[in-house]
Amino acid sequence: MPFLGQDWRSPGWRWIKTEDGWKRCESFSPELEDENSQLKSISHSVILTDDEEEIYRTEDCEFAAKKRKKDHIRSNTKSQCFYHEKWIYVHKESTRERHGYCTLGEAFNRLDFSSAIQDIRRFNYVVKLLQLIAKSQLTSLSGAAQKNYFNILDKIVRKVLEDQHNPRLIKDLLQDLSSTLCILIRGVGKSVLVGNINIWICRLETILTWQQQLKNLQMNKQVSNGLTLSDLPLHMLNNILYRFSDGWDIITLGQVTPTLYMLSEDRHLWKKLCQYHFAEKQFCRHLILSEKGHIDWKLMYFALQKYYPIKEQYGDTLHFCRHCSILFWKDTGHPCTANDPDTCFMPVSPQHFIDLFKF
Repeated sequence: MPFLGQDWRSPGWRWIKTEDGWKRCESFSPELEDENSQLKSISHSVILTDDEEEIYRTEDCEFAAKKRKKDHIRSNTKSQCFYHEKWIYVHKESTRERHGYCTLGEAFNRLDFSSAIQDIRRFNYVVKLLQLIAKSQLTSLSGAAQKNYFNILDKIVRKVLEDQHNPRLIKDLLQDLSSTLCILIRGVGKSVLVGNINIWICRLETILTWQQQLKNLQMNKQVSNGLTLSDLPLHMLNNILYRFSDGWDIITLGQVTPTLYMLSEDRHLWKKLCQYHFAEKQFCRHLILSEKGHIDWKLMYFALQKYYPIKEQYGDTLHFCRHCSILFWKDTGHPCTANDPDTCFMPVSPQHFIDLFKF
């Protein structure tokens, strides 16, 4: 079969170390042509030593000139062009030649999760993805993947501490991550974790520090003279509550004002939420009745949540092209060769993303 990587006879790529890991770049120098003319005009002298005299042949002189030219271009590069493709080729049956191109660590770098967390539509998706990795994939992360993982996690914590949005999601993520690390470090240790055990201990200490910072986080009250949430009519507030797909979000919003608390306790609201996430057969197995003999849909929701997974809802997700086997963000696109690309796209859940990189 043909080799899918770069031609081994080429001089190779140039790699630049950045905050997010190593990136491939091409060098361009406006002085390249001038340098060519200068190198051609260089006269090579005979090199003499005390012990022995050596005269370079014509081929040796040309080789030395080319080497000096290459070193000069590397040291005097004025502009660099990085590869910014925000997609990655994924193949389930990985071979030795192409395995390095579709690893979890490479996906973190190519799909640009560091920028994705700044988009409110993708924030929950990336957090859920990191949470799944914390639960099951920590032992399979390479050194590069570990670095990218904790760099993204650090940016997420900083963002939450600054704008105070979605702290509950990050607390759950850090709780799962710290629990997994404690089990691996104390129970198993360096026989499973990739890397020095002391590095993982330092990472665990950093996670505990983040947890304490989030625990001490206090929401700033913004005083506004304009229209507030409490000024909206009851039917509009009710419509807002019906848009929520997470029961904890409904409870949190109900703690804001007495009016919102009354609306958040509506039986019909919790019934709709249960019907959205669970099947009717699942209701019959876990019926919970109130003192009046009616079904307590609120308790039913949290009881069913323990036994069955709820539907995941995200503003934006990664997509997979079945025709090209490429993973990408939909708004960035990818070089698809299909006649009708839109029919080949399928959204990728966080769990599906993890499964794509299990070889």
